[in-house]
Parts: sequence; structure tokens; C-alpha cells
Amino acid sequence: MTDSRSTTDDEAQRLDTSLQQAGFYPRMVADVVQDALDEREPLSHLVHLETHFDRTEVHRHITVLVLTADMMVITHVDDQQLDDDGDQVVAQISTESVPVTQIRSVVLSYLYTQPQNYQPSDPVRELTLAIAWSGGQRIDMGPASCGDPECEADHGYTGTIAQEDIVMRVSEEADGTNAVENAKSFARALRRANTSGSPVPRTEQAGMDQPRARLTNLGGRAARGHHQR
Repeated sequence: MTDSRSTTDDEAQRLDTSLQQAGFYPRMVADVVQDALDEREPLSHLVHLETHFDRTEVHRHITVLVLTADMMVITHVDDQQLDDDGDQVVAQISTESVPVTQIRSVVLSYLYTQPQNYQPSDPVRELTLAIAWSGGQRIDMGPASCGDPECEADHGYTGTIAQEDIVMRVSEEADGTNAVENAKSFARALRRANTSGSPVPRTEQAGMDQPRARLTNLGGRAARGHHQR
């Protein structure tokens, strides 16, 4: 019989190891995540680090998803330098706790290459994890048109309503096989929690790796509407 306390302690250690391996202000991020957990025990986690370049500046973002018995806790951290030399840096942090019962869907999309030669042992080349819940919605509005470039009539407005959700893409080529497996493991745990009401603790971690996954949504930036800064 598995000791549940030992299992959660092991997962807490794996979470700490993932944050250390990501190397993105690990002590600060760990403290923020721990505060966001509000004494809940982690059952599964996913750590995604993204680095992108904006002209001469380098920006990094980390998103940490932690599944507990009743919550999915989301922590997102950006850093930004305030001077040209990079001596003055600030970190912007947001956290959110989503009840597991509120999660509407967990979608996994897979990409395989050369499917005509598929073998059961073939790794997934790319995985996209999309999580949606019944939170706020974002409305993007703009002038409507009829498609005629010469038309000057007022066609009113048109827009789209987007659910506030998370979309993460993990590539074997860019992020490694273990990162893809970790994303699958987290998705399975979240899916079990979402469909059964009680998550099954993860007893295995697909390697003590650093899942440096690219987060792509709304132009390649990470994850949530209000997380994007």
C-alpha cells in the first residue's frame, strides 16, 4: 500500500527539482508557488520556461502548473530589465487557483512524423496541451467589412469571444523527449481529476528533467490572456 504522505512529499521534491533545473529565479518562484498552494499538497506539476528575444532585449517567462486534490494552481512569472545594462530588473508575478471541478476540458493534440511508418515505440514529436475552464471570457472587437476594398459603408462591428484558457506546446526537437512525456503525465493526472473528481497521485515522473517548453498562444506568448504582459 502506497503511503500518500510519502507520495506527496516525493512530488513536492520533484517540483522543487524542476524549478531548480529551470534556473529562472528558482528560490523566488518556489516561494511564490508555495504561497499560491496555500498549504495544499502537490500531486502533479508542469514547469514551462520560455525565452524570446525582442531586438536587443532578452525576455524570459515561466509558467508553473500544479495539480492538488481540489485545485489547479497556475503561477506565471515574467522578468523585465529597466535599464540598458540590465542592472535593474523587476519580476512580474500572477497566480490563479482554478477548482478542478470548474475545468471544462483537457485537450491533447499530438504530432507524429512519417505516420505511414508508425511503430508503437515512436515518440510524439510535438504535443499541445489546452486547458479550458468556465472563467472569464475575452472579447476582441473590430470594424466589420464586406470584403470590397472600395466599399465605404458602415458594416458595424464584428468580434470574437475567446475562453480564458492555457495552451502549451512542447516539441521533442526543441524541448526533449522527457519534456513531452512530462506534459503527457500532467495532462493525464489533470484529466483523471477532472473526470473522476479525485486525482490519482502520480507515482512516476518521466525523468528529473528540465521541461523547457515553448508556450504558444496568441502570437507565441505564454498561455493566458491576463498573463501576457
